[in-house]
Amino acid sequence: MDAHNLFETPVTYRLIRLEYGLGLVVATALFLAHLDEVRWLPALALFVYIDLVGYLPGAIAHRRARGRRIGRTYHVLYNVMHSLVTQGLVALAWIWLAGAEWALLVLPIHLFGDRALFGNFLKPFGLRFEPETHPAYERFRAEYAALSPDTMDAADEERRLAGRFDARAT
Repeated sequence: MDAHNLFETPVTYRLIRLEYGLGLVVATALFLAHLDEVRWLPALALFVYIDLVGYLPGAIAHRRARGRRIGRTYHVLYNVMHSLVTQGLVALAWIWLAGAEWALLVLPIHLFGDRALFGNFLKPFGLRFEPETHPAYERFRAEYAALSPDTMDAADEERRLAGRFDARAT
């Protein structure tokens, strides 16, 4: 992915998940190293509230909708609650009000775990709340695969750059 191509290939997607996996390992190791200093009620509350506010309402609405679209509000709730920015601000507010503590590590553990273990990132409005392959992505993936450097010739590259390439025609 770059600033002009806002998509991931399966390989780059797995590499990004691996990076979050390293963050998960580091945060979890620090948490476990200080287990005897963790206040469990705040740790549990901080870990769970992200999904209680950000995931559960959308998941319920999605199931009740039975295949119909749900409101964008559920995507916004998910994205706000599963944002490293939001949870970083929550941690800073907590530190300012109550002081630093090891229980705060559950915030990155939750977010890094979602990304590394489950592959869940922020939710765009154009996709269903629960993961499902979009038909446009399927078409893109097939066309992108057809454009691999091993099979593309100079004429294909010229047409691709001009926006006139159709992988199905080759």
